[in-house]
Amino acid sequence: MAAAMKRRRGVVQEPGCLRAWDAENMALARRWRAARCSGAGTAAAREVRQLRGGFEELLLRMRGLPAALPTLPLELTVLYNSLLFTMGASDSAMEGEAEGIHPGLLRVLEACGACGQDLSTEELWQKVLREVTVEELQAPLHRLGALQAVWWLSAGHLGSTASLFRLLSNAEDTGRSHCREGENELLSLLKAWRVPAEKPSLPLLQSTEDLKEILCTTAAFLQGLQELEAGNFPTALSLLQEAAGGFCSKRVLAQIYTCLGYCAQRMGKPQTALQHLKQALQVDFQCLPALSHMAAMYHELGETDAELQALALLNEALEEESPAAASSSPYFLIQTELLVHTPILDLILRHRHPSEVKYLLAQRCLQDGREADAVEHYLDFLALLQEGLQQQVPLDCRSGLPRIPEVFLEAASALEQAGRHQDAITMCEEVISRTTDLIPRILRVEERLEECPSPGAGQAGGLLSQKKESVCCLAWRTAAYLHQGWAWANLGERKEAITQFSRCLSDLVRVQLYGSGAELTVPENLLPELEVLQKIRLLSLIGRGVQFLELGRHKEALLDFHYGLQTLPGDPAAASYLVQALWKLNRKQEAAAYWQKFSQGPPGEDGQQERQGRPFPLYLVSCLKQAMFPDMDSLARSIQDYLRTTEDPLS
Repeated sequence: MAAAMKRRRGVVQEPGCLRAWDAENMALARRWRAARCSGAGTAAAREVRQLRGGFEELLLRMRGLPAALPTLPLELTVLYNSLLFTMGASDSAMEGEAEGIHPGLLRVLEACGACGQDLSTEELWQKVLREVTVEELQAPLHRLGALQAVWWLSAGHLGSTASLFRLLSNAEDTGRSHCREGENELLSLLKAWRVPAEKPSLPLLQSTEDLKEILCTTAAFLQGLQELEAGNFPTALSLLQEAAGGFCSKRVLAQIYTCLGYCAQRMGKPQTALQHLKQALQVDFQCLPALSHMAAMYHELGETDAELQALALLNEALEEESPAAASSSPYFLIQTELLVHTPILDLILRHRHPSEVKYLLAQRCLQDGREADAVEHYLDFLALLQEGLQQQVPLDCRSGLPRIPEVFLEAASALEQAGRHQDAITMCEEVISRTTDLIPRILRVEERLEECPSPGAGQAGGLLSQKKESVCCLAWRTAAYLHQGWAWANLGERKEAITQFSRCLSDLVRVQLYGSGAELTVPENLLPELEVLQKIRLLSLIGRGVQFLELGRHKEALLDFHYGLQTLPGDPAAASYLVQALWKLNRKQEAAAYWQKFSQGPPGEDGQQERQGRPFPLYLVSCLKQAMFPDMDSLARSIQDYLRTTEDPLS
């Protein structure tokens, strides 16, 4: 090859062409320096497009002649500058590899009298770096090698990147000598890579030293994310800390701190996680994912005030959010932002939709007993629905929002607890009217039907999905009647309350379960939706029974409480009310017997719910509270006094 290289040195283009190309490259570089100092804007963007086209046209003219060693340093410099624009103008650094570097390497081999048309890009690099020893080409080849590493890192090809830098460092056989035990090999190779000195006569739009720093930061960031996704949290933490100390924009640094917070949270270190998330916000106060994670951390720690404050700040920031400003430095075409695109990073940095944050605020306030605040946030959220569902509410599977009827029911629950009973009734009427035509007259469901059909289930899977949707609609509709019943009761309208509880129970008769008859008195291992229906039936029977007690209709009340215990045997509220109804009917001996039976039995529904680990929907919580027996101690004393009296032989 040495002889061929000597022959190729004689093939020199006209000196006038070389001088003209050199002058054009320098002029384009000067225009770039002026454009980057002028800041962003339409004019600057137009100038960048023109510069990119200028470098591409210049490269085409140079490639119109046979490759020659004297002109290759300039040609590779123009190629480098052109590719910087190609990558800097795209959302990802992966664009343009095949039509960029590969032909440039072939031109190097052509000038040296060799060929490599059938070689892959990796094989081509090996051939060029092993066989081309011309001193003037080392710096241009190292520059292209840095760009190649940019593309390979962006595509996740870490092994190819490491192999390239072993070659660039002339350390293919001793590549691991740079890496001490416990250190990351790729990072060690990048740090050990010595960038050849650049010639001032060949202006670059971005120096190779800058690319080296960006590559080190990117390699640490990407590998940290890979380890994080694999669950290797200590290694991930170390790599992400390395990335945080690297060369990057404030935006990327805030993202790295957010990932560090996520990693610490997964390691069970909530306070450390909060420290990292606060660092993210200190670096870039527009890093809203950090604020979102912070709210989640406070929720995990049970610090409700801090969580609500974080959510309120997030809500305010989303309402005032302006179009994302370019946080990237205008001085660099290649930046870490272009190279790091992974699913786990998208997950960690997912921006919550304003409607999600409003809902979270409403939900947390309702759960914490801040009913007035909850009402305000629920009404704000529902106002978004009025403005347009598709535009205002995210419908993707990652959204934390429940189904819309559940939001209406939760809002009704908040209104009810805030004393706005009539508004709660109106809210529930909306749910009833919208689900009326969605429920069949008879809904036959297998009580232990698998929740997810097996792959290829086809028509059977579709039928199951349709039945589950019908069960959900029935749960929402009957829950709305349940809420209306309690709301009318709180308004003192006992008869209207009985009507709504009765409508709820009448709708529940539509469900017929295979293998256990038509009654909704079902055992363990049910679908969650059927458990909800079971609970709604119990609460409606208790609610109607309580109204019967208030009206002095004790026998009807007793019957409802009896049916309630059939629905959910051992429920403490139904059992207590049944004892009270017997007591009011002067059936004190029976009341005492039932009391002894229930008080000595196993824990009721609360224990059952805890064992199954499936809490009931938030919209039922207020009904659960209202159905609780109000004066357990008083009833217990009455029963105990009666038992002592009957056991006293002098009585």
